[in-house]
Amino acid sequence: MSRIASVLLPMPLPEAFDYAEPDGMGLAVGDHVIVPLGPRLIPGVVTALRDGAGHNRPLKPILERRDEYPLTAGTLKFIEWAARYAVDVPGWPLAIALRGARAPKPRPERLVEATGVNPARTTPARTRVLEAASEAMAPAALAAKAGVSSGVIKGLIDEGVLNVRLELPDVAFPAPDLSRPAPTLNPSQAAAARALEGMLGKGFQAALLDGVTGSGKTEVYLEAIAAQLAADPASQILVLLPEIALTQAVMTRFEERFGVEPAEWHSAVSPPRRRRVWEAVASGRCNIVVGARSALFLPFAKLKLIIVDEEHDASFKQEEGFIYHARDLAVARAKIEEAAVILSSATPSLETLLNAEQGRYRWLRLEDRYGAAALPAIELIDLRETPPEAGAWISPPLRAAMAEAFGRGEQSLLFLNRRGYAPLVLCRSCGERMTAPDTDSWLVEHRYSGRLVCHLTGFSMVKPKVCPHCGAADSLVAIGPGVERVEEEAKALFPQARVAVFSSDTVFDAASAREMVSAMAAGEIDILVATQAAAKGHDFPNLTLVGVIDADLSLRGGDLRAGERTYQLLAQVAGRAGRRAKPGRALLQTYAPDHPVLGAIAAQDRDAFAAAEMQAREAAGLPPFGRLAALVLSGPDAGALEAYARRLAAAAPNTDGVAIYGPADAPLALVRGRRRKRFLVQAAKEVDLQGFLAAWRARAKPPSSVRLVIDVDPYSFL
Repeated sequence: MSRIASVLLPMPLPEAFDYAEPDGMGLAVGDHVIVPLGPRLIPGVVTALRDGAGHNRPLKPILERRDEYPLTAGTLKFIEWAARYAVDVPGWPLAIALRGARAPKPRPERLVEATGVNPARTTPARTRVLEAASEAMAPAALAAKAGVSSGVIKGLIDEGVLNVRLELPDVAFPAPDLSRPAPTLNPSQAAAARALEGMLGKGFQAALLDGVTGSGKTEVYLEAIAAQLAADPASQILVLLPEIALTQAVMTRFEERFGVEPAEWHSAVSPPRRRRVWEAVASGRCNIVVGARSALFLPFAKLKLIIVDEEHDASFKQEEGFIYHARDLAVARAKIEEAAVILSSATPSLETLLNAEQGRYRWLRLEDRYGAAALPAIELIDLRETPPEAGAWISPPLRAAMAEAFGRGEQSLLFLNRRGYAPLVLCRSCGERMTAPDTDSWLVEHRYSGRLVCHLTGFSMVKPKVCPHCGAADSLVAIGPGVERVEEEAKALFPQARVAVFSSDTVFDAASAREMVSAMAAGEIDILVATQAAAKGHDFPNLTLVGVIDADLSLRGGDLRAGERTYQLLAQVAGRAGRRAKPGRALLQTYAPDHPVLGAIAAQDRDAFAAAEMQAREAAGLPPFGRLAALVLSGPDAGALEAYARRLAAAAPNTDGVAIYGPADAPLALVRGRRRKRFLVQAAKEVDLQGFLAAWRARAKPPSSVRLVIDVDPYSFL
């Protein structure tokens, strides 16, 4: 054989496999190929080529070189790095990178055009068709343009007067128009934009764009994008967003600045469109991509700038399948591609803040809101002193503030990070709590659909009329509030107000998010009840009041980031109020007004909160001063799971600077019929945590019935 090709397959395999390159195939690294694997034919990517001279072991040949844009060297290097960092097999990140290439191609469009042949019989309708057929178009479009029926078009096709041809739709990604006028920046924005421009084109550079809510961070990074494209029109820029709901608002800002919309990449994009975006990115025909975390794995031809908007957001953590944090991988990809990366947030993560404090990232601060807007006044409502009425969730002070805002014609936002009507359904006769089958998760009542839903597994059932445990009729009662219940109360308190709910149950795709945001911005909603889907990134001009129904909610649960997450979430949602000339106000209902996190929120003293949280984390050796990893074991048989957990514990390497806790039952000990156990690994920052985890796993491979998942830097402890 002339050469040996190492081919990586998008499968859970530990490494690339060797195949013989047939003579004349002319492969290059990054090429897409079809190879045999057992009885199957599998698509893969060539990751290396070497001389086959002297190789005496027979190899199966590569069967086909596919006509796809090859993966760049940077993309392949990033896939390998991501797999090592996650302590997982490289086939999983490769599968993410190939999603666009494996999506179906768009179907050809059926177009008609005039052939120059005159019809055998002329009628006014046929004459209008021929006058309208100045260019090829769809038959229905031609009929509508000429004002005729489809039968007239069909008759002209049958006579040969019109010709039918199939053509793939042209999905253009026009270049941004840099000649459009730039917005007027205030001095703080202008200084930050100049600093970012000075970073560009100098290899890997990282910056934290740290600005209070409403300070105009988006305008600043849009000017950085304009500067990069002006310096190099072939540059590609990736903007990562944590929520699909934010996409439309950001797309609108891009169109206003550059005259064109960037390409979108997220789960709501149709597969054919995804294919076109993937091809345009790989060929360099697409300058700007706005997308979710998986957009990091696109095969960029010339990636020069990555922007992670709302970099603190926990939604950037992928919890299933290939587990990774998009913020961390964005910095890694920028370094691999020798590009710049901008991390933008009003409430940066402690990891990012520490990197900025230590000089690893350039730290750019915007401390004032744009224009005449001022930060909202934040007040705590002590529910011990002014509780809501029995069966209600809106306290008298918040109710009075809503009445004032409604009377002035201004908008209110009621925030509760709980979907559905109630988080728990309980039998008042026997005390039975409704849970999903084979899962410890409680069922959430949804009044819109009349169903009980498990938000963990997706299980759904009609709410029964009798308790399935004791058989008591009409005994199932809703416990606690969800957004639907708060909406019900708001409508009862303000019957003339227009009330809407913004959650993943009402805003389930990009189109519905655009409609909801547009309605709110246009003043068509008086009271918006929302989960965190509306807590960040949106700018509603007439929103002056934010009411947080349960400010204590995210402080519960024992998560090491509970304080940090609560501060970030409440600061973000409070920041929706008063973003224009009208002053804003945020009222936070709490049973713990003396909690340090809530005190910091009320004082709007982020730096003091961050300093105290940093000190506590450093004393405990927790991130960002130490490292964590979780090992999650699951299996259908409790005995086999317990036996493997003990064997794995006994096989742990004895390494300085590493502490292992567990095995212990996971808080959610049963999910989809599988029992779950967890280990938590705490390591000093200088320890090679990935090497330790890989060595530990190799010492005690799980039986076929047990699944072992490694989560480096876990965000969920369930």
